[in-house]
Amino acid sequence: MATITRRARFIAGIALAASAAMALTSCAADSSAGSAGSTESSDAAASATSLADFGSFEDLEAAAKAEGALNVIALPRDWANYGEILDLFAERYPEITINEASPDVSSAEEITAAETNQGLDTAPDVFDLGLAVALENTDVFAPYKVENFDEIPDALKEPTGLFVGDYGGYMSIGYDSSKFDEPTSLDDLKGADFKGAVAINGDPTQAGSAFAAVGLAAAQSGGDLDDFTPGIEYFGELQKAGNFLKVDVTPATITSGETPVVFDWDYLNAAAGADNADWKVVVLDGVGYASYYNQAINKDAPHPAAARLWQEFLYSDDVQNLWLKGGARPARMEAMTEAGTIDAELAAALPEVPSETVVPTEEQSTAAGTLLGEKWATAVQ
Repeated sequence: MATITRRARFIAGIALAASAAMALTSCAADSSAGSAGSTESSDAAASATSLADFGSFEDLEAAAKAEGALNVIALPRDWANYGEILDLFAERYPEITINEASPDVSSAEEITAAETNQGLDTAPDVFDLGLAVALENTDVFAPYKVENFDEIPDALKEPTGLFVGDYGGYMSIGYDSSKFDEPTSLDDLKGADFKGAVAINGDPTQAGSAFAAVGLAAAQSGGDLDDFTPGIEYFGELQKAGNFLKVDVTPATITSGETPVVFDWDYLNAAAGADNADWKVVVLDGVGYASYYNQAINKDAPHPAAARLWQEFLYSDDVQNLWLKGGARPARMEAMTEAGTIDAELAAALPEVPSETVVPTEEQSTAAGTLLGEKWATAVQ
């Protein structure tokens, strides 16, 4: 079982939810959906902006069952407990076939899949995205407010429901404790002991977790999120030292030891090392970097009712607690804590995190994305 070390109790996840400004993710597509449903009811579903447009939750369920399929993309089953979440939806709605496409693609590749498959039954119905990619592609999304939209902190949602934060965590360092001592600072990773060992999860110009790794490096290097330059320079230094490992991180590369030190979200690092008793995860002292991933509906979804049912499902109490079970902090955590519907045992088991937390704003994410596009490749070549 992965061990998680932290240093300052994160109080029930509320502080993070209150200060967060939507965030980053990974994901993508392949598919074998059922018919798209070109009926009047499907057209009505495609323009629905809330449950009221269907009449009732039962009417939404009926419309989704009539479509008979849901196309999801870039949802690794070991990512934030998505496997259990997908299985629960399948159990609850056996009439709806879930087509799980390319689980390991990036947020940017999700959008590409939607564009490539536009008008086809294989197009993704829904997205799970990082903030930078979401901000660049709002014209691809359909606005929709789930039934408990008001319980989601304003900082986590686009006002019309074009994209909405759902679950989040802290950027961390996972490492094989049989080979390395616990890193206590980013400078430790520049040492000769970490030669060819340090990886990030993807390309920061495309993948949310990799983007956040650079953001953490910027914040921990005396800078701030207004300028990611110190973070880019940090990874450039790792590259020059021969310590930066250009390998796409997966649970298999962690289990095999191919990527023995990994920057990733705390809940992903913990889950990825679940089969390695020596795998440990640390959130560094000092400034912590937190972020949420965002849900969105494809405006050209081939199954528009199923897409909206999926959104309602994800923000329900049951699934918000399943995010918590996966070690992530659900968007509705504060409201559920006040209502007594949060899983108190799971909430109490959340790992300790830094007392100071930074979360990128929309403006900071946009500026950082531009800067990374200009400088990242050169810095780590």
